[in-house]
Amino acid sequence: MTIHSMLRPGLAALTLAALLSTSAALQAQDEFTAPLTELAKSEIAAFAANPALIEAINAQNAMSGAYDQAKIDALDTQWRAEVDASAKPLIDATMGNAASAYLKSVQDESLGKYTEIFAMDAKGLNVAQSTLTSDYWQGDEDKFTASFGAGADAVHIGEIEQDESTQAFQSQVSVPITDPATGALIGAITVGVDVSML
Repeated sequence: MTIHSMLRPGLAALTLAALLSTSAALQAQDEFTAPLTELAKSEIAAFAANPALIEAINAQNAMSGAYDQAKIDALDTQWRAEVDASAKPLIDATMGNAASAYLKSVQDESLGKYTEIFAMDAKGLNVAQSTLTSDYWQGDEDKFTASFGAGADAVHIGEIEQDESTQAFQSQVSVPITDPATGALIGAITVGVDVSML
């Protein structure tokens, strides 16, 4: 018996285990797609229409509308540097606004169902958030491109992943935000959902 033929059954078992693991993950994802979509269209859409949040997004859009990619990259770099710095002017300004206080209250009142909530402007820059994010610009990520970038009725459901800090299994659910007064698409919101609480 050659080494090659001895290794083949082990390789086959590993391949089968990987396929079963992938299949289980896809099945779990499918199981939660409908309830997460319903949550997006009901609860998340309702708190995303809060006047303080709409006002904050519109105010930031008035400033960021003229930003080019270099300005966006500079702000994102500043945010990332501030995460571990003692002085945090950009983070403090964002985390300290009324819209962030509102999102924090929504997360607190969910009793663990929502693990994070953050809203973005039309460029994908953070406007308000319940907890600190590692970056400021979300505009190149699916949570923004597949929600805001896909139109007013879009729902993007991220993969179910285990959060390292909480050990909870969660999915990020993202929807675009429309200004109720004008009907204009102004930003997007992403909500981390603990799927065990659905």
